[in-house]
Amino acid sequence: MATVQPTSYNGIHYFAQGWKLIRLPGIRRFVVIPLLINIILLGGAFTWLFYRLNEWIPRLMSHVPDWLQWLSYLLWPLTVLSIVLVFSYFFSTIANWVAAPFCGLLAEQLEGRLTGHPLPDSGWLALVKDIPRIMKREWQKLAWYLPRALGLLLLYFIPGFGQTVAPVLWFLFSAWMLAIQYCDYPFDNHKVSFQKMLGALRQHKTANMQFGALVSLFTMIPLLNLAIMPVAVCGATAMWVDRYRQQLAMPAVRSAEVKQVTSR
Repeated sequence: MATVQPTSYNGIHYFAQGWKLIRLPGIRRFVVIPLLINIILLGGAFTWLFYRLNEWIPRLMSHVPDWLQWLSYLLWPLTVLSIVLVFSYFFSTIANWVAAPFCGLLAEQLEGRLTGHPLPDSGWLALVKDIPRIMKREWQKLAWYLPRALGLLLLYFIPGFGQTVAPVLWFLFSAWMLAIQYCDYPFDNHKVSFQKMLGALRQHKTANMQFGALVSLFTMIPLLNLAIMPVAVCGATAMWVDRYRQQLAMPAVRSAEVKQVTSR
């Protein structure tokens, strides 16, 4: 597997960059559709959730064994956190499915802006032609995610231990999965295979976990979570350009860039 380009920037830097990059002239119009999808799906889901929590929490806490009642003061906030974590990731996944083609287009246009070298066959027409392949890639990510997520959810059924350990493990898993989810858009634009992308991301796992953890955290914060999808796409694209693009970009892209430089 090809080595990836080292960089001194960490995941926090790229997350902060995402908030700046969504405001770039010429990029803002590609932000609109992912932003609207996220507002409708994630905003509506969280509004419904906060109305239901008062009913769900007492019901869940009633299943705590009597010998663990003394831990209620700790288990109650962990239970709330667990619900919000699972709920936020579930609905952000749905939003990403719906918005996947538009997120890919946003990553494509931003990469062209950051590098000065637009991808070949970019634009809305190429997007429509590419939708079947994009959806196949989303299924591939889901197939990787589901067995691991189900294993973590089973921990919640272990009294005491599950309610204390599972939220921490779920947050870490969500951070890694969200890093994969958003970094995949620029990787997939260059037809980098899913397994090759995983290998590249693991080489900088700390930075990617930092990035994914911030995305996961902001996904749980009302109002801020409505803008998190395009922010994460832009941050992940900046990371791709800095860390991975030089070695993993499509040969056709590198060849076109070399020709453009030598013709000057």
